[in-house]
Amino acid sequence: MHETMLVTLPVTSLLAAVSQFRAYSSTTLRQQAFHSQLENTPNAAELLRSAQKPATAGIPQTLTEKIFQQYAVGLPPGKKVQSGSYITLAPHHCMTHDNTRAVMNKMRDMGVTKIHDSNQLVFCIDHDVQNRSAANLKKYAEIEEFAKEHGVYFRGAGEGIGHQHMIEQGFAWPQTVAVASDSHSNTYGGVSCLGTPVVRTDAASIWATGRTWIQLPPVAKVTFTGILPPGVTGKDIIIALASLFSQDQVLNHAIEFSGAESIPIDYRLTVANMTTEWGALSGLFPVDEMLISWLRAKATTSAMFETPTKARINHERIDELIRNRLVADPGATYAKELYLNLSTLSPFVAGPNSVKIANPVSKLEGENISIDKAYLLSCTNGRSSDFASAAQVFREASKDGKPAKIAPGVKLYMAAASVAEMEASKEAGDWQVLLDAGADALEPGCGACIGLGKGLLEDGETGISASNRNYKGRMGSTKAKAYLASPEVVAASALQGKIAGPGWYQKPEGVEKVIIGEGSGDFVADKTLAIENALDQLISQAESMIEVAEGPNEQSDSPTSTAAEGEAVTDILPGFPEKVEGEIIFCDADNINTDGIYPGKYTYQDNLSKEQMAKVCMENYDLEFQNIAKPGDILVAGYSFGSGSSREQAATSILAKGIPLVVSGSFSNIFSRNSINNALMGVEMPQLITRLREVYKDAAEKPLTRRTGWKLLWDLRRSKVVITEKDGSSWEQKVGELPPNVQEIIAKGGLEKWVKSTLEA
Repeated sequence: MHETMLVTLPVTSLLAAVSQFRAYSSTTLRQQAFHSQLENTPNAAELLRSAQKPATAGIPQTLTEKIFQQYAVGLPPGKKVQSGSYITLAPHHCMTHDNTRAVMNKMRDMGVTKIHDSNQLVFCIDHDVQNRSAANLKKYAEIEEFAKEHGVYFRGAGEGIGHQHMIEQGFAWPQTVAVASDSHSNTYGGVSCLGTPVVRTDAASIWATGRTWIQLPPVAKVTFTGILPPGVTGKDIIIALASLFSQDQVLNHAIEFSGAESIPIDYRLTVANMTTEWGALSGLFPVDEMLISWLRAKATTSAMFETPTKARINHERIDELIRNRLVADPGATYAKELYLNLSTLSPFVAGPNSVKIANPVSKLEGENISIDKAYLLSCTNGRSSDFASAAQVFREASKDGKPAKIAPGVKLYMAAASVAEMEASKEAGDWQVLLDAGADALEPGCGACIGLGKGLLEDGETGISASNRNYKGRMGSTKAKAYLASPEVVAASALQGKIAGPGWYQKPEGVEKVIIGEGSGDFVADKTLAIENALDQLISQAESMIEVAEGPNEQSDSPTSTAAEGEAVTDILPGFPEKVEGEIIFCDADNINTDGIYPGKYTYQDNLSKEQMAKVCMENYDLEFQNIAKPGDILVAGYSFGSGSSREQAATSILAKGIPLVVSGSFSNIFSRNSINNALMGVEMPQLITRLREVYKDAAEKPLTRRTGWKLLWDLRRSKVVITEKDGSSWEQKVGELPPNVQEIIAKGGLEKWVKSTLEA
């Protein structure tokens, strides 16, 4: 009845109705909330004045969009950036670590001899710091000499992890954009700095020009309700988020956190750090009183001791931050909204060998999972507060004045995120407590987290770590099991010799499960939004009917003569192949990460030949891959392919193997960026993954890598893929286009060579 009435309405009447509803919904349905909370917040008057400022004329922006707007260059007057916008980005700071020499080589290969802005750059040696080989020490010396020559801030091996330096030295400043050639740049969001990763080629571009390119990602809003119970930490928050929202809900999104007023800064840094493992490109907390107080304490310390940090962290700069505090506009568009009730959380453990698999520690305690090694380290949980929590576990277990010891047969390794954090832990007495318990202290740096140095997991061993990744083979052997947990759970596990908690958790009355969901967690507001979204969907359907009723636009251009009638085509540059074809090899797994594609132990061996890179390609995923894959094959994998680190070799090793094209259900953004920058082509095709899994679901053998006998032909001109199955039957599917600007980069052999040719032109 209603559908018939809708179709028979005059088009002009329907358009008027649509327009009238849009005007109504944009002004009345979305309202600001939490006014009462603002009134009870310290410095509330200033917060309220900021929130009540008239919205900027035009399109409302998220906080992420506003910060990107400030660092976008060359925009037309009045242009507002939004999710999906391509911008030229001039980040406030750019950090590189052990990969600095690789970036140096790229810059030189571009023909560039001078750094554009030395104050924009930060060099921190942190990954392979335990490697005392002559070759590695020579590399580090070359980086230091280059930094001196160009006047770049430099921190050497053993001084700490780059991300921690960025934060404690004030380079990652609230409401600025800071990038790093490392996937854990998201960490900076813990202090409201929009941190996001770039790859080595992007870093070289920034060195040379001060700029790179970026497409603004969709923005997801994550709201926290309630407060954390005693015994629950920031690590538990992010493990819960990554495991309970485990279906790529935030893959390639920028995240904005709300409702975090009670979450300490060190917890925020942990959460922001591991939004990388959740699949996001950034994890941004707001500027609030918790952050302002934290910055004030840092500024006071810097002023008292006249440290070099005083130039970057000082009260004048904090005052300016308060005066110019940014917030999302009312009505800003979020791609999705999720919520987590903190009051319902308990201590969690992720694993084995996946961040997306997690259980309450109380459940695992009953399973008596023995451990061989435990780790207190990384940019995730290597701060003095983390060592304080771990030390408290051993203090409480001591008896008759004798220090408690780690369990027989267990090894506990610890490394601070920086010298400053280690010194703070020593001054508090916590470092010594852990040493007395039997911990093995390593110098500040990444170490075992990246699979380098002392204490790696061996065949058959089980480890539990306070770091950020437990991918198969990440921390050592592919035949080991790795779990992730908070520092106190790691310490308790080392003490008892099995996965265990310290017993600090106090379960709130009435809590039976973790409460999560879509929306803001406010039932009334979420119901209103659901109604609005339903109406938007109806309007979209109505507008489609209008387009059908009005017929095709007579003013539109006629289709290209070389295409079939009504078929859109993509222009192909002269010399660029119009078709790519090959036999499909199928790696039937989701979340094949960069550690699986190119193990971390090879990442900083800059002298590996193309043949050596090809040999170790996919080694941590499947040792048989090198024997099965052949040059010219098309690699097909599941969803979220290439998640994890920013290492470019994940793309270049596949190319070295002679594979020109990767097809997946979805790609991690950073892998896609690396692929384009290094001339590897990629296509997202969920339908092919579904079909392959349907065909092989009952197969007796389940190899990690399978030769299928299927053929794939990608017609780039018509943006379609033709699949010929083993029995000879075929079908086709439209896919995204490969635009001419991307073709040009690939045709040149990657972004580095494209930049060089452009500079030489």
